Amino acid sequence: MKLRYLLLILACASLSSFASDWKPAENTMLTPWGEKVTTDNAWRDYPRPQMVRKNWTNLNGLWKFAVTKNTAARPAEWDSEILVPFALETPLSGVGRRLEPTEVIWYHHEFNLKRVPKGRLLLNFEGVDYKCMVWLNGEMVGDHIGGNLPFGFDVTDQAKKGKNTIELRVVDGTDDPDLYQLRGKQKRDNSGIWYTPSSGIWATVWLEEVPETYIDRLEVLADMHGQLKAKAQLGGSEQEVQLRVTVLEEGKAVKKKTGYQNTVSLSLANAKLWSPSSPNLYDLEFELVDQAGEVIDTVKSYTGFRSIGKASDDNGNWQFTLNGKKIFHWGPLDQGWWPGSFLNPPADEAIVFEMNYLKEAGFNMIRKHKKAEPRRYYYHADTIGLLVWQDQTSGGAGPNEWPKWKKLRAEKKDYERKNNNWWGSEADALEADWPDWAHEQYMVELKSMIDLLYNHPSVVVWTTFNERWGQHRSTEVGEWVKNYDPSRHLNIASGGNFFSVTDIADEHDYPDPTFPLKFSEYDDFIKVIGEFGGHGWPVQGHLWDLEKRNWGYGGLPKTIEEYVERYRRTANILGEFKKKGITAGVYTQTTDVEGELNGLITYDRKVMKMTPEQLAEIHRDAGLID
Repeated sequence: MKLRYLLLILACASLSSFASDWKPAENTMLTPWGEKVTTDNAWRDYPRPQMVRKNWTNLNGLWKFAVTKNTAARPAEWDSEILVPFALETPLSGVGRRLEPTEVIWYHHEFNLKRVPKGRLLLNFEGVDYKCMVWLNGEMVGDHIGGNLPFGFDVTDQAKKGKNTIELRVVDGTDDPDLYQLRGKQKRDNSGIWYTPSSGIWATVWLEEVPETYIDRLEVLADMHGQLKAKAQLGGSEQEVQLRVTVLEEGKAVKKKTGYQNTVSLSLANAKLWSPSSPNLYDLEFELVDQAGEVIDTVKSYTGFRSIGKASDDNGNWQFTLNGKKIFHWGPLDQGWWPGSFLNPPADEAIVFEMNYLKEAGFNMIRKHKKAEPRRYYYHADTIGLLVWQDQTSGGAGPNEWPKWKKLRAEKKDYERKNNNWWGSEADALEADWPDWAHEQYMVELKSMIDLLYNHPSVVVWTTFNERWGQHRSTEVGEWVKNYDPSRHLNIASGGNFFSVTDIADEHDYPDPTFPLKFSEYDDFIKVIGEFGGHGWPVQGHLWDLEKRNWGYGGLPKTIEEYVERYRRTANILGEFKKKGITAGVYTQTTDVEGELNGLITYDRKVMKMTPEQLAEIHRDAGLID
């Protein structure tokens, strides 16, 4: 599908007070898209494709910054320049240095506002890791906790015509003790399965002009029967308004309806359904109409009509369904890390490259592992047609760390030492005891993620915990999610400590896939193999760090032929499990990441270890795809 909305209107221009000598940090790995990044082209794409307005300004580019002790006041002078939207530690920031536990980052940026907005002016941040305070023209406009999701502030009262100055103070403790910070795969000791921390602004910063009363958030659900329900949350001043929605197909309006106040329900006859094999999308136009009948706000959006569910096979095994038909979910574990930019893809085209590779290989799903992506990522999943299992970003304490990990294959009364793997004792706690304040922040970030991604037809599973990382209050969390969003499946703990609040029983094992089918306690749940594989292959000249351990599960093969054969073997094993009622498989992983060499593509995205054509042939032979 073509890019839906081209947005050109700029309300202001960024100002730079000195000439730049920016360049990526030296002796670092970059992708082909990272190599093309400049101070002028860094992420110019509209950041919120599901709620588009015309009047917006991209603030990405060179900002001033300083790193100070966490006890210091505002810096008297600035160290240098940093390229926003890339985090401090990343090569593409132009800095590439670590933030120490006793340090904070300060940002300073000037822009010229050509006119004072007629309505409200919003300052939006797509991602700042982790805690920040924000000032405009010397006045504090707000603060935010949480490094993984977008947020913004109304800065109408602080903005002025002419030169304006933004400043931020950012704190990022990553995995420092007792913080319970949700950080995903970031760790100061980045080795094994853990990656280099990412601190500060890591995604697009932008301004948006809106009316006095405006659509702040949309909640849209469109199902396989052609029923569409939409609700708008409003921002700004309070007044009586109605919400009007127009459904368009190929630019032509096919349905229009005005609802009561800020909600609309409509029915579309013969709706073309969304699925990976046919990712049909309809454009939507939402309008706020005041009591005089005047349109006071307009946003563009889109939706896909689809329903997810479950049905049993002939042997009583629960299977995923999409639009009433059984579907096998088959895809990679996807870390979403990039050597030049870490959490943030280097460019929009890089996202499309990876998704097209996976789709051509026969995958129909991606498990997004322990991070939320920038919003454009999900837009491309919607348009290309890939199901998304979305993990909540993890962090904080697990159940007393090792060995409190009850895998599905550990029988309830048999936790003795097996194969040199200690699974704990029957009395071991299966959850951590989090303080109330930490749990409340976890829930704030979980709710924000669900709200953010609710409208995307591609997102079909919420995973709240992974392998007991930070697992706590599982039943409480699971019941909340199922009540808040009953339209999707819940995986309470992928490969982690099982609680019956879940829809899914999920087993992890490496390198070969496995599932304890003999245990009847999992018969009432959808059975999936949520991680397996991890076959490593080192491609010389494309390794991230020769001085660190480079590894893959099961040890590294001696030849590329052995690597391919290992993949073929585990695909065939998964195919046999599929015949026995397993309804999903997740292969680790899309790309190498730092010292993890178990990707299908190298970390720099320059070498495919197997072509999509090779993978598709293996998948067909294994019975994983038609």
